[in-house]
Amino acid sequence: MAIKSYRDLQVWQKAMDLVVESYKVVNLLPKNEAYSLATQIQGAAVSIPANIAEGHGREHLGDYLHRLSCANGSLMELETHFFIANRLSYITEAQLQSVLDNAAELGRMLAGLISKLKARYASPDT
Repeated sequence: MAIKSYRDLQVWQKAMDLVVESYKVVNLLPKNEAYSLATQIQGAAVSIPANIAEGHGREHLGDYLHRLSCANGSLMELETHFFIANRLSYITEAQLQSVLDNAAELGRMLAGLISKLKARYASPDT
């Protein structure tokens, strides 16, 4: 299948799934976290597929790689917020592990895409 849109990218689809999972976990947080940790989790989660989409829409490969790097940074930020939620006993170890497993898979997918794009950047004739 040819990639016609960022929506065709499996990495973007996986990132969207992680957004949904993140929002479900945010609903478990205490109300006093509504404008702090919850907002941070939502912002980091949403920025991952947004950066993938923005990068895909850029004209230059270097811009795409930069946005994918930003997406990866947001993924690390998201994991950190979930570790904090767990340490504060807002989420269980099982809930944390579920998010971390999905984040790890997404991280591998991002790394693979970045690697393929860098290879193309190194030899633009292919």
